[in-house]
Amino acid sequence: MGVLSPQFGSLLPSLTTQPLVSNYLNFNSGGGNDFAQQYLPEIYEAEVERYGNRTLGGFLRMVGAEMPMMSDQVIWSEQNRLHISYDGVACSAVGANGGNRLTIAAGQVNTIFPNMTVVIMDPADPSFTVKAIVTATGANGQGGAGGAQNFDVIPYTRAAVNAAAAGTGAVLKVFVYGSEYGKGSSGPGATQSIQPQLTTFSNKPIIIRDRYAVSGSDTAQIGWVEVATEDGNSGYLWYLKAEGETRMRFEDYLEMAMIEGELANAVQAAAIAGNISFPAAAAAPAGTIGTEGLFSAINNGGNVLSGYAGSLQDFDAVLENLDTQGAIEENMLFLDRKTELLFDNMLAQQNSYGAGGTSYGVFENSEDMALNLGFSGFRRGSYDFYKTSWKYLNDASTRGGSTNFVNGDNIDGVLIPAGTSTVYDQLLGTNIRRPFLHVRYRASQADDRRMKSWLTGSVGGAQTSTLDAMEVNFLSERCLCVQARNNFVLFTA
Repeated sequence: MGVLSPQFGSLLPSLTTQPLVSNYLNFNSGGGNDFAQQYLPEIYEAEVERYGNRTLGGFLRMVGAEMPMMSDQVIWSEQNRLHISYDGVACSAVGANGGNRLTIAAGQVNTIFPNMTVVIMDPADPSFTVKAIVTATGANGQGGAGGAQNFDVIPYTRAAVNAAAAGTGAVLKVFVYGSEYGKGSSGPGATQSIQPQLTTFSNKPIIIRDRYAVSGSDTAQIGWVEVATEDGNSGYLWYLKAEGETRMRFEDYLEMAMIEGELANAVQAAAIAGNISFPAAAAAPAGTIGTEGLFSAINNGGNVLSGYAGSLQDFDAVLENLDTQGAIEENMLFLDRKTELLFDNMLAQQNSYGAGGTSYGVFENSEDMALNLGFSGFRRGSYDFYKTSWKYLNDASTRGGSTNFVNGDNIDGVLIPAGTSTVYDQLLGTNIRRPFLHVRYRASQADDRRMKSWLTGSVGGAQTSTLDAMEVNFLSERCLCVQARNNFVLFTA
């Protein structure tokens, strides 16, 4: 197989007008002997769209929403699991009443009480399962130095929990499946009440800015080439092109920052604030401590699948993991080209793909609607998936660089649950439903900072200064909320 050597052209915009070796005709100088000054050249009046539609936006518009906020921080709380379960439980030989003593790992809260019935499993021995009743429990509360985190059990059908594990430091899985009380007994004590536990997440908005400037003279300079931009502007004035591209690039930045953003750790944040020197020459702009983007959120609290090979077994492992999380039935797959083709090859081998197994539920089961947005649907198990190619992972100016043709990129795609989740809003003091993925932007009655643009200078309608130029300013202040991130999957190379 040959080696593909793709040609991407220049990926970096220029700050100045630069003559190139390809400019064999000089239209700006000459003493009357230039070809251009003697004869009328044949010039194509329209630009060639060499790279097609170059914008990268649209991802968040497909899967999320945008909502205002009026604070420097957004905080939300997510419900923890409903049932009581512990991993890493140690087993000792003898406890109270001749039973076995189990010890919860340090740092966990003990919520197991007498008369609860439990299932005890040994991960090292899948054939081992014991049902037992709790006879006594130690101090309830935080593990570690705060007190013993022990509880004693007597198995229903065995003399001991696990004779092989007892006293060896083996770790067990324990979960509560009910309780059992004798006739005429009292119920759980006053202190045997389990309070709901929440996990709190937060993020902070960042301020994103850009600017385009053109002198007054250049705004009145007409050219020979008709320029057009993706947003519909066209004409023979070059500044229309440059201004339009600045706007489109900024809109892409709004999305890219929400995807790639990273929140500085405590050491880096202290260095940026000027409280410590790290490194000695560091001089970061004040107040720039980052924000948590999509990739970072999934890495920190979601699921990461490394080295997806396109086999059905690999994908079924993803489904098995989703079963252990929220088991959200409808999910969206945004993939790079290489991974999308692996999915296509996998699905092509399944009889149900393209027939009875195809589903378009999130698009009101309309195949036309799904296809118009570039999605194809399929079902596996009890899950529906909607797959599309993500331009951001394919574009050579972002994560689709030349190395992607050879060795693959470090991020191959994401799985995002479709729909909404219920969270507790600490400001409103109530449970609300929000899309799993959504953007919060700063806004109030005084200022809406979702997407601001304004003119300064004395050209183009602006009359703010004596500067003979038009300055177009762009600003947005926003952050991303990734709720129920335990249901997201990041595909990595």
